[in-house]
Amino acid sequence: MKKKIFTIVWVALSCSLYAQKPYVSQVWSPDNGDGTYKNPVINADYSDPDAIRVGDDFYMIASSFDQVPGLPILHSKDLVNWKIIGHALQRQVPLEVFNKNQHGNGVWAPAIRYHKDEFYIYYPDPDFGIYVTKAKNITGPWSDPVLVDAGSGLIDPCPFWDEDGKVYLSIAYAGSRAGIKSILVMKELNAEGTKVINNGVMVYDGHGIDPTIEGPKIYKRNGYYYLFAPAGGVATGWQLVLRSKSIYGPYERKIVMEQGKTSVNGPHQGAWVHTQTGEDWFLHFQDKEAIGRVVHLQPMKWINNWPVIGEDKDGDGTGNPVLKYKKPNVGKTHPIQNPAESDEFNDLVLGLQWQWQANPQATWSFMNTQRGALRLFAHPVEKDQTLWNTPHVLLQKFPHDAFTATAKISFTPSEKFTGEKAGLTTMAMNYGSIAIKRKQDASYIVFTSCEKADRGGKETEKELMKLNQKEVYFRMQFKADTTCVFSYSLDGKKFTEAGSIKSTPGKWIGSKVGLFITSDVKINDAAFIDVDWFRITK
Repeated sequence: MKKKIFTIVWVALSCSLYAQKPYVSQVWSPDNGDGTYKNPVINADYSDPDAIRVGDDFYMIASSFDQVPGLPILHSKDLVNWKIIGHALQRQVPLEVFNKNQHGNGVWAPAIRYHKDEFYIYYPDPDFGIYVTKAKNITGPWSDPVLVDAGSGLIDPCPFWDEDGKVYLSIAYAGSRAGIKSILVMKELNAEGTKVINNGVMVYDGHGIDPTIEGPKIYKRNGYYYLFAPAGGVATGWQLVLRSKSIYGPYERKIVMEQGKTSVNGPHQGAWVHTQTGEDWFLHFQDKEAIGRVVHLQPMKWINNWPVIGEDKDGDGTGNPVLKYKKPNVGKTHPIQNPAESDEFNDLVLGLQWQWQANPQATWSFMNTQRGALRLFAHPVEKDQTLWNTPHVLLQKFPHDAFTATAKISFTPSEKFTGEKAGLTTMAMNYGSIAIKRKQDASYIVFTSCEKADRGGKETEKELMKLNQKEVYFRMQFKADTTCVFSYSLDGKKFTEAGSIKSTPGKWIGSKVGLFITSDVKINDAAFIDVDWFRITK
């Protein structure tokens, strides 16, 4: 009996220790292990990053658009090694809107701040306005979003608490909704930071020299108010900094980082972080099209009360991005870890890397603890409905310029014929999938592709073979030329190529990869798949 108890305790402790072990990616890790790092520090689609330091901890958030849960929260001890620790939005509001697919809508560039022992996240929905959500603990619970400033086209908010007790909010405008763009506006908030109390003042007009200026992040240093703002467009722009002795301006202007002769296009939109040892760093994104907007870390220094970001080799006050650099000095060395990718589905909850294409229903998925698997139940789709328009598709970001995603799946069809289809898919404006499809006589492996899904493109399906077993292995290889190659295996060893697509971005996001199961009709005992594991490898 004692031996049994010891075994149970040992297994439990082993599982606990395994769960706490930092995840290290097989395909991209920026820590070189020698005191240096390489960019990007996260080679995945965490666009419009904002970050803060609280004590010895760094926290970063990013845009999530229509993906749910939204507002991902990442944690680091050294600005190089990052881990996903939660989401601030478990459902997007208004619920009746985001219960359906909303590609390109939802959470745009957010801002995170820590004020009076509380975390604040301000985020824009370009169709509804600026929201705020708060939490005492970074992992939540986060408060229900409050609409701070209602309106169409209001984007990129950043709050600021001044020494005199006044609270401000800097914002920009999306021309697609507001009909105006390329300006920055400063508004005043109530003391609680939950409502704008004036119409705002235009503090900078970017027309002419700084088109499409947006994403203002406001700081104060040495008596100056600073607005860090990207201009010139997502893939082609530069990082601008404006400064003034008055929060309402007038503001002086300076370009503090641009691409120069480097390979890092459009380096901008991000966050200034001051370490506990007195160093300054800047997190920003780079647009890599199909992969999305990935996160870079740049050294930063102050010269004559102006920041210089990156390396300024010619001394003109404008830096260029670094690809390799000495890691930030945070007082000690921390273990290598990366945002989660692979999932063995052995925990009680789904891995934090997973997101749905809309607000999820409770019956879409469960952790199947009996099998150590993820169970996905079939839900109906309308005739000719594509996966692009299907909410119950479970996805995660592409983690690198080249990688392999493999899943082991067991398919259990319903007793009635309902035309189920289940498998591994990518998701973007072009996408492909390798799947099991239930037909009247049997189950078959099929390859499906869809081009220009955002414009109503239809799926094309190719039948590959009759499947005479429940278990199958599906694989997708993403190559450096952005080709996605799909294959299948009956034993997990020998894979047969099924077809390929050319990967593209989604609506404001990079391509994603994940799992799905659909059916033609709703019945009282739906088909399902048990996903034993999903692994990202080279």
